[in-house]
Amino acid sequence: MMPGIGNTGLLRTTWLTLFSHYRRHPGQLAMLLLGLWVASALWSGVQAINASARDSYARAEALFSASLDSVTRRDNQPLSLEDYLALRRAGMPVSPLVEGELSLSGETTLRVIGIDPLTLPGESSLARQQSDASALRDWILPPYRARIAPEQAKAARDDPRLPPLEADPNLPPGTLVTDIGVAQRLLNVETLSRLVVAPGRALDLPPYLVRQLAAALASPGQLTDSFHLNLTAMGLLALIVGLFIVHAALGLALEQRLGMLRTLRALGVPGRTLVIALALELLAFGLLGAVLGIVSGVGLARLLLPDVAASLDALYDTDVASNLALPWYYWLGGLAVTLGGLFSAGLGMLWRASRLDILALGKAQAWRARLHRQLRLQVAVGAVLLGIAAWLGWRLGHQPAPQELALGFAMVAALLLGASLWLPSLLAGGLGLLSRRLHSRPHLQWALADLQLQLPRLQLPMMALLLALSANLGVGSMVGGFRLTFLDWLDQRLLADLYVRPSEVQHADVVAWLEGQDEVQVLLEARHAEAPLLNVEGQDTGRSLALFGITPAPVMRQSWPLLESATDREAAWQALAAGDAVFINEQLARRDGLAPGDTLRLRGPQGVVTPTIAAIYPDYGNPRGEAVLPASRLADQFAAPPGSLGVVLSPLPSRDVTRIQAALGERFGLSGDAVVDQRAVKHTATEVFERTFAITQALNALTLAVAGLALLTTLLAQAGARRAQLAPLWALGVSRRQLVGLQFGQLVSAAAGTALLAVPLGIGLAWALVSVINVAAFGWRLPLHVFPGQVAMTIVLAVVVAGLAALLPAWRLWRVPPRQLLQEFAAA
Repeated sequence: MMPGIGNTGLLRTTWLTLFSHYRRHPGQLAMLLLGLWVASALWSGVQAINASARDSYARAEALFSASLDSVTRRDNQPLSLEDYLALRRAGMPVSPLVEGELSLSGETTLRVIGIDPLTLPGESSLARQQSDASALRDWILPPYRARIAPEQAKAARDDPRLPPLEADPNLPPGTLVTDIGVAQRLLNVETLSRLVVAPGRALDLPPYLVRQLAAALASPGQLTDSFHLNLTAMGLLALIVGLFIVHAALGLALEQRLGMLRTLRALGVPGRTLVIALALELLAFGLLGAVLGIVSGVGLARLLLPDVAASLDALYDTDVASNLALPWYYWLGGLAVTLGGLFSAGLGMLWRASRLDILALGKAQAWRARLHRQLRLQVAVGAVLLGIAAWLGWRLGHQPAPQELALGFAMVAALLLGASLWLPSLLAGGLGLLSRRLHSRPHLQWALADLQLQLPRLQLPMMALLLALSANLGVGSMVGGFRLTFLDWLDQRLLADLYVRPSEVQHADVVAWLEGQDEVQVLLEARHAEAPLLNVEGQDTGRSLALFGITPAPVMRQSWPLLESATDREAAWQALAAGDAVFINEQLARRDGLAPGDTLRLRGPQGVVTPTIAAIYPDYGNPRGEAVLPASRLADQFAAPPGSLGVVLSPLPSRDVTRIQAALGERFGLSGDAVVDQRAVKHTATEVFERTFAITQALNALTLAVAGLALLTTLLAQAGARRAQLAPLWALGVSRRQLVGLQFGQLVSAAAGTALLAVPLGIGLAWALVSVINVAAFGWRLPLHVFPGQVAMTIVLAVVVAGLAALLPAWRLWRVPPRQLLQEFAAA
């Protein structure tokens, strides 16, 4: 211990001495805080979005679907009051429910739910809220009461149609709950949407009714798990890229403070005190960076949340609040992740400080001596990670299951990190090979050899650039392939020029009128129904299967895609049209392990139906299993009511879509959503798609920007040392123009080499996303598409990012006075 200084004073003096380095090098301090800031901001922003969405899901699940069984008609028609009364007279403890949408002034839309608090099962959270007698009296007697989600309370109170409102934070966003009679008046209906019953209560239902178990209902959280897991993965990637900046800054600061550390040790400062002082320094930086990052992350989340909410609503029919609702653990979690990432990046610095060699006082860091050993270690660890990724890819590539989604992301993480660890060795090998070929060009040979010496300091930002570029290429390839496949699939499925949805009463008259029109070539009738799915023993599985009835006309046969059939395509269609066969979607086939030739067991109103599976078809974007059969057979076997009509017009000059639309409106009063042009359907579907991937593309761009920032800050931090290395060349007669060109070319060459390595890595990432992640998450596989334009753009982006990062250091070298270069030459 230094004489005259106590333990606390010694620690404080040591800490201030170490921190004085940043007063002389403020750029390094800025780089360190900037890395922590952007890493924490992107991670915190994604987690804020996820936390708000999951809060909305929890509120939705606490309402009804997670706790009560549902009773509906097999034909999906509304229930009547007589249906409910008949069941109650038979002693069945069912409770009526009315659901619908109510538009308020402006663009506010409420999901109105009407309940009967006297019969609602006690397991429901709303039933427990009505246990108080006075509250129940206010609820069922004029002027009645209604509970509403806080987000819409202010807008709803201005609507004179609504009863007195109470804001309830337990309700999902956009939801209003009131007495069933009030709900029917608000929605202008006399029917019931469904009946609910407590799980486990026995019901003897008539054949036209079906019970859906609460356990079989997919909760919003289950449906959207993969969506949020993708967001988390992107946020984690951005966090890792940002921590590369931190790691580079800490490594550089340690190298420049080695002399100071050895001096302090020689003066009697214990090694433990040095480590504690450095740890306190990390803690101070971490707290400041985390606070800045979390605050900025909340702002980023506010900016991106509307797009995410719109995507989830369009994809999963799930309401997510447009305002952030952040629980207490969000703030602690953001702080813990940032500090944990910082200390993981600083462990190497603390380890080297604890093992400092005092006898090496004044010795310069031998980069080249350590380089080969460090590269060999990285290659060994990278080989292990790539081996793990290959094994997981082999295992998951055959038949990914939903429960293996986390393993899919582990495979992606191992692939990216393993390739990143191999990057410096591959760059060093490429530079050495190129240097031997340029032995007649001394300037270029020197530049390549000098670049090899810079690799220990440049490897972290280059790794960050590799991760960002490969993620950009992989996700871009997946999104572009999904877009091509999705639009092609829409063209195949949206065959009709018009889609007409008449009421059940009008259906026969509309069909007869359309068949009499000269422009109409064929009508494609569609019907929908639900049926309980049975297992091999004929027992109820507790799951219902969506049934889709189509018209197997020649125009439908030509365009409807099939992935797999029992024999051939034509035979499958003949079996569907003539025999007792069905098509099933890819989701059902993968989930239940079904194949063409297997038997499907369904319970219909007239008994068990056992059709044979003739083919499997792709059904992109559908989270549920589905079976397709002719509409006429769906009506006979499952009592499916009339549905929509696809109107295919003849390819003649006389065809007039507008005339048919207008005539349907005048003759039958069909307009708006009842008569939809194919182009409008495709436009809406495409708009949903574009909005869905807006958040992913935004995070991709931000990650690439962080990688460029890592490269820039590294170059700025070592600009002084680089000038000292370049000064001897200038003194030997190399012009500053040539020096700037050499420095610029070094970085662009390294970035171009990194981009070339990012191309196969990005393609491997795209394969993992479409063949493993997507299958495990959604149950369907996308074809792999590689776009040459995106590959070229990846290389261009790398060169542009590196060029922009090199501009400022090059400009500073160009502007440095000759006297300073002479001084640095003398020092060198």
